[in-house]
Amino acid sequence: MLLREKITDEEIILRIEKGDERALEYLYKKNYRMIVRLITKNSGTEEEAKDIFQESLVIFWQKASSKNLNLTSKISTYLYSICQNLWHKELNRKSRLSHEEKDGIDVQDLNSKEQISIIQTCLSELGESCRKILSYYYFDEMSMEDIAKKMGLSNADVAKTKKYKCKKELDELVRKKYSIHDVLD
Repeated sequence: MLLREKITDEEIILRIEKGDERALEYLYKKNYRMIVRLITKNSGTEEEAKDIFQESLVIFWQKASSKNLNLTSKISTYLYSICQNLWHKELNRKSRLSHEEKDGIDVQDLNSKEQISIIQTCLSELGESCRKILSYYYFDEMSMEDIAKKMGLSNADVAKTKKYKCKKELDELVRKKYSIHDVLD
């Protein structure tokens, strides 16, 4: 199946139902540029567009091959819609992470021995799990993926959520025990 061939949406779905992966290759080549434009015009990179588009093709393949696809538009429109939804979710996730990094006290910004001592004192009052996660992240500069593996968590998103909660707990402890001035100066 070549890109210059004109294949109907019905034919593509039939080929997918039969397990013909060339139908996916055809869709990829035919729609890739459109999705890159969508993502890059909405604060994304071409690499992110590639990831989003591949994820959308997997979703489409699963629905079409399970014969659980009720297509009311062209396949290209359907793929565009899936990518749009996935990209909005990704932007929301990035926004939450960005806000998380801005909230509270960032241990990486601490520069004096006294400030580090304050953080370490408050860290010692947290539960073991929180102590480890925050130490791994801020002092050992481990990635969320590595922290998830080391802590036996199911994935990086679970590690991020736990880190966020632990950081909030640490921030509250620091605020209770010390004035903000002590830590931020």
